[in-house]
Amino acid sequence: MRIDFNNEYPQELGNYRQVYRRLANKTLQHLHIIDHYVLEVDLVDNDRIHEINRDYRAIDRETDVISFAFNDEVEGEVKIKTDDLPMLLGNIIISVDRAKSQALEYGHSFHREMKFLFLHGLLHLLGYDHQTKEDEKEMFDLQDKILGKRIMKND
Repeated sequence: MRIDFNNEYPQELGNYRQVYRRLANKTLQHLHIIDHYVLEVDLVDNDRIHEINRDYRAIDRETDVISFAFNDEVEGEVKIKTDDLPMLLGNIIISVDRAKSQALEYGHSFHREMKFLFLHGLLHLLGYDHQTKEDEKEMFDLQDKILGKRIMKND
């Protein structure tokens, strides 16, 4: 998995590109997915994610993570996939401000919350959702299996 990484947050946060690459590979392995993907990840502040949420989703508030899939099927569209070329999976946008506040609220580390938000966005891009109770249970159980109950700082 190749990750194009943009830190638009006004401070340095560490090497989340590597953290997310390891977590993405672990997720694909867990799901038995062998396709090669390219993924974009943007770390932003609350103001920026609010703007994106408003402009692209017509929801006028901040949120913690937004995923935009590049491979959603469109009626009449023909997808060509070769084994030599990676598929563009999508874009995950994470609010660092929300990650900080949610880590405090949920009583775990900022690092764990950043990993959770990335994984949550990635699973959305891979087709998982939580619109029904059954889907929510499946998605959140999968997140727990992949992340584990306890996240170590250097995971």
